[in-house]
Parts: sequence; C-alpha cells; structure tokens
Amino acid sequence: MSGETLHVFFLGTTGALPTPQRNPSCIMVRRGSDTLLFDCGEGAQQQMMRARTGFTIDAIFITHWHADHFLGIFGLIQTLSFNGRSTPLTIYGPEWVHECVQTIRQVGKFNLGFPLESVELSDGAWVRFDGYTVTAFNAYHGLPALGYLIEEDKRLGRFDRDRAITLGVPAGPFFGRLQRGEAITIEKEGESRVVQPSDVMGAPRPGRKVVYTGDTRPIIQRLAIIGKDADLLIHDATYVDAEETRATEFYHSTAGQAGQAAAAANAKTLALVHISSRYTDAQLHIADAQKKFSGTVIAPDDLDMVDIPFSD
Repeated sequence: MSGETLHVFFLGTTGALPTPQRNPSCIMVRRGSDTLLFDCGEGAQQQMMRARTGFTIDAIFITHWHADHFLGIFGLIQTLSFNGRSTPLTIYGPEWVHECVQTIRQVGKFNLGFPLESVELSDGAWVRFDGYTVTAFNAYHGLPALGYLIEEDKRLGRFDRDRAITLGVPAGPFFGRLQRGEAITIEKEGESRVVQPSDVMGAPRPGRKVVYTGDTRPIIQRLAIIGKDADLLIHDATYVDAEETRATEFYHSTAGQAGQAAAAANAKTLALVHISSRYTDAQLHIADAQKKFSGTVIAPDDLDMVDIPFSD
C-alpha cells in the first residue's frame, strides 16, 4: 500500500449552472488502480476525455439528487456499455438512489451491457475497498444529502534497520518478513532467538484522508471530528462571505465558512468547489477562506489534478 498513488481530479467545480469555464459537480478520486466518482454532473464524460483519465470507473458516489450532481450518469453508462464494459457498476447514494437507478434503466432505450446496481447509504455507512474505506456522513442541504470520507488504512511503522542488525538479523529476506508482520527465528552466538516485528518496527502511521462535503450548510463541528487531520478537504463554497444570507437560504456555505471547517479539522489543504456561476473567478472566495484558515487554500479550475503524497 505504501506505494499507491492518490490523485484527485476536479472535473466539475461550478454551482447549479454550468459556465463556459466550469462544469457541474464531478470529483474523480484515483487511488492506485481504483477510480471512484463523487457526483457526476452533466458533461462528466467529456471532462474525463479532456483530462485523459479514461473511463475505468469502479464506483459512483452521489451526494444528493439535485440534477447538477447526477445528470452525467445517463450518458456515462451508455458510453461504458458501448465501450464493452461487462463488469457491474454500483451507484451509491442517499435515499432515492434505487429510484434513480431504476429511472436510468427505463429512460435509456438501449441494451445495457453490464449490471447496474444501487446501494443506499446513510450517516455512518461505509464501503470497503482494498486498503481504504469510503464512509458517508450527513450533509445539511434541505433534502437527504451525504458527504464522503475517503480514508486509507493505517500503514506499518518505519523499519529500524540498525536495530535489526544489532539484534543479529541478517540483511535480506528476513528484513522483508519482519516488515510484513512476521516473527522470525535467528541464530546468534550459537543460540536461537525469536525477533518480533515490534522489536524493529515503529508505531503505525496514518494513511491519507480526503473529505468531500457535497452541497451543505456549515457542519463545522461534524467535520472537526470526521475530517480531523484531512490531507484534503473539498468543501462547498458557493458564495463569498458577503452573501452569507443567500447561502443560508439555499442551504450552501460561504468560502469563509469552508475556511472555518478546514481550521476546525486541522486540514492540510482546503479546496473550494461549487462556485456559483455569478462569479467570474474565485479570488474573493480564496481571500475569504484565508481569513479563517491558515493552511493551503485552492479554488481548482476544471481539469485540475491534486496529487496527495504521504505526510511522512
């Protein structure tokens, strides 16, 4: 697991209405050989072509059933079928996910070449993948809505080579066995001795963590817990702080409120998304967020990619 890449592609970053520069919501997370979509707004498959990510999608997670977050699924699954996909595709989401998938099957008058499945998630529900877990949490958007936490398993601690040599472990295969968690038996000064992994391995190290809120009013206290020490917090920032009243009315957050959430969670990087089409750029959003959060703040353009390294 230690060598797995973790890339986040921002395929759609605008609010409810597309602009010439920004598409509706779509975040792709590529972890090793796995590719997950979080929301799939209109035009998502064209954005995949522009970003050259390909169409190898392992699962789709929808935050809520507003059209700008799921309309792209219709065209995407038809493209996947035309391209010869045969493996099942699961769409995860909050209440009404089964109805949505059934509608997709009914509206598309073509022979779908692969099983299309649906799984309803609720607050705290999780989906297990190889080496990491996706956990749903409640967002606050005026209808059933979820955010998602992508969290890797803990990694093994650092291997203390000098300590192993001092204990008499010869360099070579024994080192690898200890790092894989196996106890070994060695001969030292004519005596057999068992060396445990705990004798030469440091404390477990955390994996990487990405949080995506979807559309939501501020849920700062919840994010402080579920998003604690996140490497990347992707947060609704539909409006600048001067329009907080409008943000509250439409169940969205301002950029400053996103900054407060990032600070409470001690996130490393805050990505501001779902920028309303009323703004020609996101410079005021960044400035508002930076008043509340001292870490890195970005407002990704469509097709931007963030590479998330291990913290150590």
